[in-house]
Amino acid sequence: MFKIEELVKVTLGTLSNALNYGHLSGFSIDSRSIKKGDCFIAIKGNNFDGHNFIDEAIQKGASCIVSQVSCDLCHVSCDIPFILVQDTTRALGDIARFIRTKFDIPVIAISGSNGKTTAKEMVAWVLSKKFKVLKNEGTKNNHIGLPQTLLNLDASYDIAVLELGTNHFNEIDYLSNICLPNIGIITNIGPSHLEYFKNLQGVFKEKYSLINNLKKPSIGILNSDDALLRKKITGKAGPRPIFSFGINKKSDFLAQEIKLVRGELEFSVNSKCRINLKTPGLHNIYNCLAAVSVARLFGMSYDDIAERFSLFDFPQGRLKVMERDRIIFIDDTYNSNPASFKHALSALNSFQTCGRKIVVMGDMLELGDEKEELHKRAGEEAAKVCDIFITVGELARLSADVAKSQGISNTFSCCSCDEVKEILYKQILIRENDIILVKGSRSMKMEGVLR
Repeated sequence: MFKIEELVKVTLGTLSNALNYGHLSGFSIDSRSIKKGDCFIAIKGNNFDGHNFIDEAIQKGASCIVSQVSCDLCHVSCDIPFILVQDTTRALGDIARFIRTKFDIPVIAISGSNGKTTAKEMVAWVLSKKFKVLKNEGTKNNHIGLPQTLLNLDASYDIAVLELGTNHFNEIDYLSNICLPNIGIITNIGPSHLEYFKNLQGVFKEKYSLINNLKKPSIGILNSDDALLRKKITGKAGPRPIFSFGINKKSDFLAQEIKLVRGELEFSVNSKCRINLKTPGLHNIYNCLAAVSVARLFGMSYDDIAERFSLFDFPQGRLKVMERDRIIFIDDTYNSNPASFKHALSALNSFQTCGRKIVVMGDMLELGDEKEELHKRAGEEAAKVCDIFITVGELARLSADVAKSQGISNTFSCCSCDEVKEILYKQILIRENDIILVKGSRSMKMEGVLR
């Protein structure tokens, strides 16, 4: 239960219509999910305005409304308290932070250029063997999604595992100040969102602010195979312990004896256990090692960890292998940048088949001034792996041009996913034993190819 006067204090708001108020049972930013006794926070976004749904929230039993001072509320008829703030999105973060401080549990925060969602799912999955875990649903990892997750925190949870996303400077700092993490994991530093971060040093500075913002007792967990992160691995020295994981470098948690068997990975960790992952993507070993690191810190046995991973199912759109009519589809449509595209090609290359290897690539976005050059390099990489190369978007057309110059005669450039399906089913006539990788940035909606 939460007191309304507490919310007024944490949001620096002004209480209006306060003749009759008491306690709140929960919070929501969606009027459709309001329960009796909840507080409705009217978020004003790019595509919607929660202030338009205040009446609906009240009718469903909301006991308090958080709204912006600047919004016209003359149409609202009610006799419940309003907390008036300058910015309801900022207030959402303030309330989420307040809820976080009420529960003395460890919070694990995960960031990185690639793999953070999969790493988050792996960490939560393994820990849930022994603990009740709160986690972001899907990719709710921004200034709206992360606070929304914390609104669900209550005394029943033992641990929170949170993914922190960013595409502008200081966003990790802002999110860290809301969730107050004790353990920080950085999966890697790669060329993502260069439109805003400019270069890898910019990406590193933003991502590493997670470690700088950890709250005591604090522990950092870093990828020792990443050149920029490796410089920060100091062991037990420094302001906080730093643990490492890797494949190629000496690490606290080291993967060895790696094998790819029928599209699935097998490897040992510290010669203590053998882990099986239902994915061909070598980079997912790093995400797994991050989860192993955390699980060991929380006292889980290697046997329990290995057993959990044998049951782990990869999220949709993240190198998920599917088979239909003896044709293999590799769904990696969630997002794309140069590093993750290269990882996906490596996964495709690992398959043995008497059929054709087909790559369907959408534009990689938010790459700044290097976008054209990076797409050309992607075309070079694709030409080393595939027999047929299909692209969607103007930037990916550059990749197709380069692949064609490298000897891939079967290249196609499209404007939409519908065109891709026409090519797959009417021109090149996909058939048994073909393997089709589909990859592209989120806003390209490449899942339309697989639908």
